[in-house]
Amino acid sequence: MLVIHCPYCGPRPELEFRHCGQAHIARPLDPSAQTADEWGEYLYLRENPKGMHAERWRHMHGCGRFFNALRDTTTDFFVTTYKCGEPRPALPGTAPAGGQR
Repeated sequence: MLVIHCPYCGPRPELEFRHCGQAHIARPLDPSAQTADEWGEYLYLRENPKGMHAERWRHMHGCGRFFNALRDTTTDFFVTTYKCGEPRPALPGTAPAGGQR
């Protein structure tokens, strides 16, 4: 069984968690000013990379909180987890991702 580290509760079995999509998606500042196409892009278009990906997760059967994780989609390996609102950590050999939430 896969063990996921909740930044609030510590390591727990994967059955307690729910994947919630791509992390660091900024909501438009004025949603009513968006065209239908722009709003559709915000709601539905997400990256789907093979390899390292920043994702949002929720500890459904624990603290109930959302958190972010860096996970390799080819191996299902969680590199790190971190609280929402914290910047995405830099991977070894890469520059940090500034300004993302």
